[in-house]
Amino acid sequence: MIVSTMNPPSIRAIVTGHSRGLGAALAELLIERQIDVLGLGRSAHPTLAARERAPSAAQFQQVTLDLADPAALEHWLASGALRQFAQGAQCVLLFNNAGTVDPIALLGAQDASTIARAITLNVAAPLMLANAFASGDAAGQAQDRRIVHLSSGAARNAYAGWSVYCATKAALDHHARAVALDAPPAVRICSVAPGVVDTGMQATIRATGADKFPLRERFEQLKEAGQLASPEHAARQLIDYALSDAFGTTPTADVRELA
Repeated sequence: MIVSTMNPPSIRAIVTGHSRGLGAALAELLIERQIDVLGLGRSAHPTLAARERAPSAAQFQQVTLDLADPAALEHWLASGALRQFAQGAQCVLLFNNAGTVDPIALLGAQDASTIARAITLNVAAPLMLANAFASGDAAGQAQDRRIVHLSSGAARNAYAGWSVYCATKAALDHHARAVALDAPPAVRICSVAPGVVDTGMQATIRATGADKFPLRERFEQLKEAGQLASPEHAARQLIDYALSDAFGTTPTADVRELA
């Protein structure tokens, strides 16, 4: 069992794609643990901003930002908002969760603009955020900075129809391996596969024609058999691991294999 050993009030977390699915579950559970959260995404979380909280409770901020627009993300990073949020924290977490499974199609039938957007959202944005996060000034001088790339089994196993998604998730895994060799001061990193989670992405997969994604039936069977993890369960495992002493000892991990 992975156990958090930190004092929650000294921790803050940035969560991308925080408005739904696994990102929303991460934001909600972090706040329940008295950890301040900054959400970054195209849309606002539907309930968190309006939640009534006691004065001692964790705070929630969110920024509406299209992470598939590198110029917009670069502008936000230059604004000093990351430093302002992280200032004074002992530990700051970055959950690079935002991503897209599109385009789901065989090579030769993929839309060029969708390919470009996927690579920007799935790869460029996490790498830009991680780079800023590793800067002591940008991360508020926190002496414990932990980068969690949300990976996938698709990073380690190839699937027909998912060539772009597989490639982008594999890029995060290899980025974590290289950063681990960089050994930046005060930074830990791990690219973590959360298992097969029952989110909107899974609904998109099941709605895709078998001609575009030959393994669709397998994912339909997982849903029918109740074998998809809930976003809350996956988020709890991710947070426990991110806060554990074991985090960062290996550059890639799978929550299903964590003791």
